[in-house]
Amino acid sequence: MTESEVRKLLRQMKEQDSQYAFRDFYNMTYDRLFRIAYYYVKREEWSQEIVLDVFLKLWKQRDTLLDVRNIEDYCFVLVKNASISYMEKEAKHAGTLTTETLPESHEQNCSPEETMISEELFARYVKALDRLPERCREIFIRIREEKQSYAQVAEEMGISVKTVDAQLQKAVNRLKEKLSL
Repeated sequence: MTESEVRKLLRQMKEQDSQYAFRDFYNMTYDRLFRIAYYYVKREEWSQEIVLDVFLKLWKQRDTLLDVRNIEDYCFVLVKNASISYMEKEAKHAGTLTTETLPESHEQNCSPEETMISEELFARYVKALDRLPERCREIFIRIREEKQSYAQVAEEMGISVKTVDAQLQKAVNRLKEKLSL
């Protein structure tokens, strides 16, 4: 996703109330926002609901989105805050509001600096992951995040285990390169 592509879609959403542009923006950013929500809430259903709520909010704010300097960071913050609020609401509803049910950023054993560094690093990871070639990214997510086996990924994607290994190594190397400080 390039900044110019995003700006073009935001302009169309604002000036033309274009649902097509919004759909393209949704398709371009959904996976990344889902991963951010999942990082906080660790539940697929909650993550989907959170991200859909954020997109609803973005549609309602379409007239002001062009004024946002960095839409990626803005969306990241929206999803993060929505995730934390959602978890607090769910915990309160269940009557189990404790430090164990709150997301990592609320844990008392982390300093604000550690929390900020962790969140900043995660944001950089999500951006770097999004910039990987599609097949490379898919293989990395299936193996590293979804914990699928090489053989399972190879079979489902119709490729060899060696190709899976090569693509995973490519992804790891590119991520290391992008995330090195």
